[in-house]
Amino acid sequence: MLFLIFSVIVFNLIALLIPKRISGIEILTTTLFSLYLETMTNVFLDLKYDLYGYFTKGVNWESLLYVICIYAPINIVFLNYFPYKMQLLSKAIYILGWSVFAYIYELLFLWSGTFYYNGWKFWYSIIIYPILYLILVGFHKYVRNLLRRYRQ
Repeated sequence: MLFLIFSVIVFNLIALLIPKRISGIEILTTTLFSLYLETMTNVFLDLKYDLYGYFTKGVNWESLLYVICIYAPINIVFLNYFPYKMQLLSKAIYILGWSVFAYIYELLFLWSGTFYYNGWKFWYSIIIYPILYLILVGFHKYVRNLLRRYRQ
């Protein structure tokens, strides 16, 4: 639990203090989308199929620390520095780097006992993280297009 609290403080400080390259409405919409995506994923993979979970089996209040206080700031930092104007290789390396970070972080949470596998395999995460980051970037691009269209 100490590692989780430390992570919450560090990630939220980083998200608050970095110079923002994306607007407040982009932060809000993409954060809400990422929280929705994470929640819907957990409803099925955690609660329905019991493949993994936070702390103990079933619903628990502590998992909100993950959902709100870890995923939201990571969403902000990831999208804030995404290299939209760079070549495809730079984008791929950026997503790969964040995916490696997510894998390592998942292992640290497994080690700390605040997250557990119950049928989930680590290689599933290796496949899923880049896809999730691509979905997040795609949604952010969609939001930017909507904002451009309605500002005119």
